[in-house]
Amino acid sequence: MQDLHRQLIEGRADVPRVGSVVKLESIPLYAVLDGDGSVVAPVVPYLRGLTLDDNRPLTVRSYAYDLQRWFRLLWFLGIPWERATEAEASALVGWLPVVAPNPQRRRRNPDAPRPGSVNPRTGKPYLREGYAPGTINHCLTVVCSFYAYHRHYSRGPLVNPVPGAVAQSRTLAHRAPDGEVPQFRRARLRQRVRQTDPRPPPPSST
Repeated sequence: MQDLHRQLIEGRADVPRVGSVVKLESIPLYAVLDGDGSVVAPVVPYLRGLTLDDNRPLTVRSYAYDLQRWFRLLWFLGIPWERATEAEASALVGWLPVVAPNPQRRRRNPDAPRPGSVNPRTGKPYLREGYAPGTINHCLTVVCSFYAYHRHYSRGPLVNPVPGAVAQSRTLAHRAPDGEVPQFRRARLRQRVRQTDPRPPPPSST
């Protein structure tokens, strides 16, 4: 088991693409299915809560795909969702950027530049095949929220498998609504997201 974790963290193993996300005609709008086509039961109430909280359908869909990735990893490791630990979250972070191919990175043109290569004209790298840091952070946020939801109802592990920024949570909980938001260090496993300069406004036509 530990060897599988190490292989994922080091980018030497891949996770089978089993299961799917399907659209429903009723709340929660989307569901995650396992490899046998059965609904992944723990995901249903969480996505239903998102829908009832008036989140957009595309948000519910996005969260469903994040949880699909998480459950694929757990199925591969043979770990029940309620026994997941930070070791599995670490394996997720190791797998997504290096090995897991992002479907949106597929090139239809065979002559298109290779993902991760550098544009010789601009000197900027093309997007990698794997998932970007911001996407990985979003996935971690969704998984963390999923376990926090079940913890509220006394389900799942006592400790959230996704580590949080304890100091940040404590400070923000006691911050004045109109106070300045302090800066904190990233929580463990969170990826550094490159800050880009804002795009200039388009030139006026007048």
